[in-house]
Amino acid sequence: MSRIAITGMGAVTPVGTGVGEFWRSLVSGRCGIGVLDRFTDEDIPVRVAALVRGFDAGLYMPGKLAKDSSRFSQYAFAAAAEALGQSGLDTASEAGRTGITMGTAMAGVVDIAATQEEMTRSGESKVSPRFVPKTLGNIAAAQIAIEYGLTGPSITVSTACSSGGDAIKLAMMLLRSGEADAMVAVGADSIICPLVTSSLSMAKALSRETDPMAACRPFDIRRNGFVMGEGGGALVLETEEHARARGAAILGYVLSAASNNDAYHITSPAPDGRGARACMREALRQAGLGPEDIGYVNAHGTSTPVGDGIEAAAIREVFGACTPAVSSTKAATGHMMGAGGITEVISCVLACREGVLPATIGTSELDPACEGVDIITAEARKCSVRTAMSNAFGFGGQNSSIIVSAE
Repeated sequence: MSRIAITGMGAVTPVGTGVGEFWRSLVSGRCGIGVLDRFTDEDIPVRVAALVRGFDAGLYMPGKLAKDSSRFSQYAFAAAAEALGQSGLDTASEAGRTGITMGTAMAGVVDIAATQEEMTRSGESKVSPRFVPKTLGNIAAAQIAIEYGLTGPSITVSTACSSGGDAIKLAMMLLRSGEADAMVAVGADSIICPLVTSSLSMAKALSRETDPMAACRPFDIRRNGFVMGEGGGALVLETEEHARARGAAILGYVLSAASNNDAYHITSPAPDGRGARACMREALRQAGLGPEDIGYVNAHGTSTPVGDGIEAAAIREVFGACTPAVSSTKAATGHMMGAGGITEVISCVLACREGVLPATIGTSELDPACEGVDIITAEARKCSVRTAMSNAFGFGGQNSSIIVSAE
């Protein structure tokens, strides 16, 4: 079975655009959570969010395309452009054997909400003909395919918070089936609007803290909900044989990608953690590894009162006495939804390459329910690790666990 090599990475995040800035921010403890100023609604008791700031889509895509694209598509395109550029892949000669998998939780929901609001306000019944293609989930992948002439498989998945991880899994399957030699796995979301914020707030899922530094505290006894984030992430994946044949620089490997379902509840994880536990064990089985082989886990860790404790217990049960170092980078980036499944895998690859493990920056007082897990707090930890796992667990009981290595 072919090993899956990573030859390019791209990131658009609340702590920086570009993988270099993203990583420097994570290891230095920079927080991307700030005041929610994209809209004002006093009836929605949410005051913070992790927004991508200073982003100019025109730097990454043609001006007209940028104008006609939803924000999530812009983030996807920019991340893919960075990853493809780093990979050195000759897309002209490799077009027919290169494809795209895209993961997004809510695609163009911001534009859907804004358009309906404008129709209601103005009484105007005519809507731009660009509205439908602008908001479709698959359009982000289509825009990348068109720009680079990629005629291989192009498939979009939507599995809530697991969307990015499942895009990686699908890309691996297509590579190993022989249907493609190279795949661009992309995740992107931008959901921050009154409609979504109100719904999540009513569900008591979001933090109501007003202090950005105290809003997202995964595994902390004082955690009270997650912070919405946004962004995009991308990986160029190839069979190792293909990457070596063209002389590509290999950044790391995806060793396994597991997915399953809790089959319990549409928003809450199974209280016994059975889905998360089984998913992590399946990732280990696929990779041919034991619990002792994993040096770092980038946890799903969203800072919700229920989810963090369940994930911590599942990690304890899977790894036992071999419990690896654990952190949640959502404390810095917020919950980037479909994008997080990619960017958090990128952080795992860089942790293995650089020997530095990002901290859970908002956390200082661990919940007793999370004891027995080596959670990194306060500052990044220098530590040599060979393999790392990234977890993404989403609404609908969706679970994804990815294992990567630097060599």
